[in-house]
Amino acid sequence: MSKTPIYEGKAKKLFEGPEPGTLIQHFKDDATAFNGKKNGTIAGKGIINNKISEFLMSRLNDMGIPTHFIRGINMREQLVRAVDIVPIEVIIRNYAAGSFAERFGAFEGEALGSPLMEFCLKDDRLGDPFIAEDHIYAFGVAQPEEIDEIRHYALRINDFLSGLFYGHGIRLIDLKLEFGRFYEGEMEMIVLADEISPDTCRLWDIATNDKMDKDRFRRDLGKTEEAYREVARRLGVLPSASVVQSGAFGEEKKAGKAAKAKPVKAAKPAKPLPKKLVAKKKPLVKKKK
Repeated sequence: MSKTPIYEGKAKKLFEGPEPGTLIQHFKDDATAFNGKKNGTIAGKGIINNKISEFLMSRLNDMGIPTHFIRGINMREQLVRAVDIVPIEVIIRNYAAGSFAERFGAFEGEALGSPLMEFCLKDDRLGDPFIAEDHIYAFGVAQPEEIDEIRHYALRINDFLSGLFYGHGIRLIDLKLEFGRFYEGEMEMIVLADEISPDTCRLWDIATNDKMDKDRFRRDLGKTEEAYREVARRLGVLPSASVVQSGAFGEEKKAGKAAKAKPVKAAKPAKPLPKKLVAKKKPLVKKKK
């Protein structure tokens, strides 16, 4: 069945969904880094990311955290609600890594005292610059009550994912989230959008500190495909090797029979965040003059 394309990004395509207010989100094998300056392909990445994101989004929905995810369609696609993306990337950091460690002269892997949240303007043309809340309000990117909701959900998501990954021998170093405005009649609510996968999270093996995410592609560390598969294997969502290697769809259900989108459930009140099990924090390293 032919699908009407809506949008194509770096890692995903969006097609018109079978029901009003829905979209089909298709995961590609394309890999990019440094705002598109580095490009490549990771065989089977789209399949693995689709299955990981499907699993995690489903768990968040069950917790009462609203997401755009409705259900999986096949090995590369899922049915999602159409949302108006808030043009902000929300980054939650549990440990210093990547550009953050460089900016603040911190040790790679240094535990932060508590989750640290940063905002970036979602604009490839400008290089996704960091922005403060005052910038968000001054330029009308989002309203204060929307940012309050985004903060609330982002911390709950980080807390849940940190515990889930830890239970599978994986340390959640940081993650990037995107949110959207979902409209139903006169109701408007903030929901989690995009994906949760090794493309959007820094994941390290707890025992070895081996990187299990897109940093392997970004830093030319090799064995990127193996790392993605290992994350999926530990979460119990790894497709068969033949499916991943061939890139086959292996449809589980036909897109034409997609169920109608159900109303998004209101999120449950947030529970106090438990104290995180993190290593003792070391003092920041002072940069040499």
